[in-house]
Amino acid sequence: MLRVLQVVTCMDRGGLETMLMNYYRHIDRTRVQFDFLTHRAREGAYDKEIYSLGGKIFTVPRQNPFSPAYRHALHKFFSAHPAYTVVHAHLDCLSGVVLGCAKQHGVPVRIAHAHTTNQMRDFKYPIKDLYKRIIPRTATDLLACGEDAGRWMFGSAPFLVLPIAIDTEKFRFDKNMREDMRRTLGITKEELLIGHVGQFRKEKNQTFLLDVLHSLRACGTKSKLLFVGDGEKRAAVQNRAAALGLTPYVLFLGVREDVPALLHAMDVFCMPSLYEGMPLAVLEAQAAGLPCLVSNGVPKDCLQTPRARQLPLSAPPSKWAEVILAESKVLSAAPPVLQSFDICENARMLTAYYLQKDAQRRRETAHGSADRVYADV
Repeated sequence: MLRVLQVVTCMDRGGLETMLMNYYRHIDRTRVQFDFLTHRAREGAYDKEIYSLGGKIFTVPRQNPFSPAYRHALHKFFSAHPAYTVVHAHLDCLSGVVLGCAKQHGVPVRIAHAHTTNQMRDFKYPIKDLYKRIIPRTATDLLACGEDAGRWMFGSAPFLVLPIAIDTEKFRFDKNMREDMRRTLGITKEELLIGHVGQFRKEKNQTFLLDVLHSLRACGTKSKLLFVGDGEKRAAVQNRAAALGLTPYVLFLGVREDVPALLHAMDVFCMPSLYEGMPLAVLEAQAAGLPCLVSNGVPKDCLQTPRARQLPLSAPPSKWAEVILAESKVLSAAPPVLQSFDICENARMLTAYYLQKDAQRRRETAHGSADRVYADV
């Protein structure tokens, strides 16, 4: 059995982590098993499930590319675990740090995975931009969640797009589930429920949705806003809701395991992000048959159904409110089809990818031709 080391920050319920778990549940675990190297000492939301599926979880200190202690911890880990022949890093711009260490320890397959199309322009940006450039020199293979993410992260280096796969059956619309969840949430039939699923981070731009809700209610529309997720900016969004007098109309549900039922309860799904890679939540919302309104910071290839559309963030909240109201009144026709994102076929592809790369790199290492970047699968 091939054990693949997935390198992440922490296995919480973010889009990247949920995508990994979707694949983990459906890969052929008699042939490929996942283990995880995390950068947080605390327990992640998916840790118990990982153990139940046969995976192992290891921890190193918080990622700091300038820290001798961090680099020492990486070297110590790879020295103690020489059996890993495939390392798959999901640390975006800083993936090269871990992969560079893996390279020094002779790991033959080192995969960097791009999950974003930008980074916040804060004081860390120059550092991340610098380390982003070393990725093609430390990785043997490059993957991306979409074309935009791959080009932004890897430049002209060749890469392969690995679809963000979901269990489409899990999100198939269920009228009874919708009615039960709306009753549980206290949402009446007359109320319009706007929904958003995502971590509270600056780039997610959730405060914009409060301005949209304010516009809807100002024109007399009975409406509420539902947030699913948690994060460092949650308190700021709650404070903004209070300042606008919207607290009674905004539901902060935190991290939830019943996302399919919550999606069914919504009337429209919105994502006004400044930038995204390939947001899992938008695909899940489309699989649930929801009309989706996203910003131009969300890649167009994420829009897979006729009921998904973009609006620029330059459009005022009142325009977003107008489109939301119009979309909520359109009855869904046929159930959505997202075959290219279905987990079963994509999990088979990923299993074959890992096994092929492992065999390929073993042959190349034996012939002394390792450390070239490949995208020929």
